[in-house]
This record gives sequence, structure tokens and C-alpha cells, in this order.
Amino acid sequence: MTVVDDMDASGLRVRDDMTVEVALAVMAGARVEHLLLCDGDDQRTGSITRAELGVHRTSSAYTDRLRLRDVLDGSFTPPVPRPVAAGGRLRAPGVLALSR
Repeated sequence: MTVVDDMDASGLRVRDDMTVEVALAVMAGARVEHLLLCDGDDQRTGSITRAELGVHRTSSAYTDRLRLRDVLDGSFTPPVPRPVAAGGRLRAPGVLALSR
């Protein structure tokens, strides 16, 4: 386990080399909505929320090897659905349109 510190005043601290999958399990077990990330020298590198991790986890580009540092530094960006032409109209996959 790569938990750096149990709990300090501002939240649970974990190493940024932890995978997204493990981080989500830690958050569920600790019943917290965010984690503070630290590097190998115990220097804080940022924070991340359960909602942010959820976006990455549901991406088609997600793998179980994705590390928190990859999400934090922006080297992993989930693909954004692009509108596609269908019958003369633009539609985004997975988005429902309301009709009048």
C-alpha cells in the first residue's frame, strides 16, 4: 500500500504512483471524497477527487495501470466525443437530444 500518512488535518495523503483503481478503493474504504497526492520525497504534488477519478475510469482509453501522477500532470486525457453528422444534423455519441 502506498498510503503516506493516515490522515492529517486536510485529508488522506497517498503517493502519486498509486493506480487510479487502488486510489478509488482507498477512498471508498476511508470514506473520503478527495486524496492529497505526494511524491517519493513526501512533497505534496496535488489533490484529486473521486469524481475526477471517475471520469478517467469510465474513459475508453483507461487501463488498470493508470497512475495518479499521470492524471494529475495531464499526460492522460480522456477522449471527448466529437459530433458526427447523421441525417444532416450533428450528434455527439451517447448524448440524447430533446425534440419539440
